[in-house]
Amino acid sequence: MDPEHPFFTIGVHDSKRDEPFTELQYGHLLNQSVSFVTAPITNSHFRDRIFALVKDHLNALKSNGEQPTTLFTASQPDPIIPPITPEDTQLFPSSAVNTYIGYTSPWIDLGSNDPVVASISRQILNLEINYANFCGVRTLVIAGPQKGSSNGSLASKSIALYARGIQEALNVGKHLSFIVHMPMCHEATDNPVETLSSLAAVIRQDVSQTQADVFTSWDYWHQIRTVCDYSLRLFVALKLPIVVPEKDLQTRWFAEPLMYLTIGAEVFQTNKAGYPCLSKYHQALIFTYMRLKTPPCILLCDVGPEVPKTEGNFETLLEMTSKPKDDDEFPSLSQAHAMQPKAAAPSSHLDYIKWLESEQPPFGPMETSVLTSFQDWLQSPLQPLSDNLESATYEVFECDPVKYNQYEIATMEALSEWKKLNKPTSKKGKVVIAVAGSGRGPLVTRALNAARDVKVDVEVWAVEKNPNAYVYLLRQNAKVWNGQVNVVKTDMRHWKGPVVETTADGKVVYGKVDILISELLGSFGDNELSPECLDGIQHVMAMNGISIPSSYTAHLSPISTPKLHADISNRFATDPTAFATPWVVHLFALDFVSQKVPNHPRIQEAWEFSHPISAATLESVEARRSGGVVGGGGGSMAGAAGANDHNARFCHLTFVCRTRGVTHGLAGYFEATLYESQLPENEKAKVEISIHPERIDDKSRDMTSWFPIFFPLKQPLYFPADTELEVSMWRQTDDTRVWYEWLVEAWMWVSPTSRVKIASSELCSSRQVACLM
Repeated sequence: MDPEHPFFTIGVHDSKRDEPFTELQYGHLLNQSVSFVTAPITNSHFRDRIFALVKDHLNALKSNGEQPTTLFTASQPDPIIPPITPEDTQLFPSSAVNTYIGYTSPWIDLGSNDPVVASISRQILNLEINYANFCGVRTLVIAGPQKGSSNGSLASKSIALYARGIQEALNVGKHLSFIVHMPMCHEATDNPVETLSSLAAVIRQDVSQTQADVFTSWDYWHQIRTVCDYSLRLFVALKLPIVVPEKDLQTRWFAEPLMYLTIGAEVFQTNKAGYPCLSKYHQALIFTYMRLKTPPCILLCDVGPEVPKTEGNFETLLEMTSKPKDDDEFPSLSQAHAMQPKAAAPSSHLDYIKWLESEQPPFGPMETSVLTSFQDWLQSPLQPLSDNLESATYEVFECDPVKYNQYEIATMEALSEWKKLNKPTSKKGKVVIAVAGSGRGPLVTRALNAARDVKVDVEVWAVEKNPNAYVYLLRQNAKVWNGQVNVVKTDMRHWKGPVVETTADGKVVYGKVDILISELLGSFGDNELSPECLDGIQHVMAMNGISIPSSYTAHLSPISTPKLHADISNRFATDPTAFATPWVVHLFALDFVSQKVPNHPRIQEAWEFSHPISAATLESVEARRSGGVVGGGGGSMAGAAGANDHNARFCHLTFVCRTRGVTHGLAGYFEATLYESQLPENEKAKVEISIHPERIDDKSRDMTSWFPIFFPLKQPLYFPADTELEVSMWRQTDDTRVWYEWLVEAWMWVSPTSRVKIASSELCSSRQVACLM
């Protein structure tokens, strides 16, 4: 059974704690529904030693008249960091240490503008990483960079130093995961801890003089993960602010690799009863983030439950139970009760978070465990023309009732109107229906149902090239359809049409099809070669024949999806076509980087295909294929005869980005009109399906048959605020295969009449993994 709502995994972090919890204390927290705790790597003794060392060194430099301004100008070498001693840490190997989340010293400053402090901080971090790794810790949290301004050169230098320190840490701890503790946005109430920089005469930029920007913290994070090449071992712990920021920033962080949502005492409010609570905006943010496939854990900072001291009773009880004893040595019940640790006061903050878990909206139909498991999971697109699908693949598609309901409604409308309009049929008294690409036959069943419901006599043909599915269709016809269906095993493009009769001399007479039904659509509409397939079978359609679907459109939007980019980068090490592949993926942790403005929607139409195509187009195709055009053809962009050029497409779309950001590729969607009414009184009435995020609820709510498609960029494209992203895309063909090419450019207005290009991707192409015709 699927759970009713997401579960919270709750952890505790005490910034003032100087030593890890003992195993008994840890067990006490686990009994209060705490799932994990943080543990400092070193203690205040180590901190005091380092502070004294750095202070003495800086004084020595000052007495010599030296004040270094870069990492290499001082004549004296940096002080040698002493090794960790037993007095410097209470973290040691144990059976529970691999469940601890290590927290490195927050008083180091990797991005300090003082070269000595920056160098010492980097050395200390590496020292703590090595020691934590030795003890068995597998995850480390590192305090984020100090507050500053993204507009200043000093801040830029500082974040570059910090990012380089994290990149080095990933190399030092090759088997560790790292979590950078970042604020969602910097606030005036931020109180950073005292760092080593307080000992140095560090040149600081006056943050108060710079314009406040809620995206500054994200800028820092983006710089860090870019320098670290989107490492799959690098995550972010997001500190929630007192005031929830604008929606654009919330969705920006939603797309990042979140490990923790950290909540401090300052974020909580007090309700009328005097208990802590969160605002409705904080609750909505948490509820949204918990919908991720791997939801972030909640880390309570300095508001967790108290734990008993590890003195007296704990040690006595542990000692008495650690070795076998005679009967006379066992304590009495009253003595044993007195030895039990005193229960700590419950945490009202923890109680509130546990209550909040039960207040989440329940999972909807699109949030089953199966569908959730597909979130942001890359799948290679199907090639149904060149590959024969397995039964399990067909079965997955058939589990979507919404799609087949819409197809059945469309077929019913088509048959009903055919009857009302008294249109001639290809076979006397019967409407001839062909299901092209029948698979295991779900559309055949729906066509028969539609005909029964509207009381129209039909003749149904099921055309399927997959020899294995053909066997299944024959069985369905015998067991389910009662022999009502004519099953044909052939490529639909080679089918000659319904057999009308066989003459005495053995000549076969073929007829026409009145209604052609297919489900050849892909995530981008045409990416599984629906246009080419339907063109190839159009010769069997009657003059007034109907195609279901009758048309479909492809839609695009630039998106930020760092998780997918990291995944594709990891695959690229072994698969050189990883960035050339248009991936089918259930996009979820993404940020639409553009905004909806007049004439420039967030998701825009790229192109359209309609069926059946005109007779003139068919004649042109045949002429090109036979070389019957002037010059013998060969005018195609791909250098072929050009017989499929009518299915080539190009679009150029402009997207407006109000805030700065980064795009990792293009999200693709489709919409299809299955049937459009031909009755004057029902003009423009349509039966449609859609995976367009803003329209799916209106046209085919809860449809799961198709996930979006993702066209990746090999190099993420960063752009400033008030940028126009221009997307150029081509659907290319050389008569034997079809592929896509895409290009993204960033433009900025420098005057009311002039723009400059500030960034561009390379021309990306899927030709290496083209869909074979």
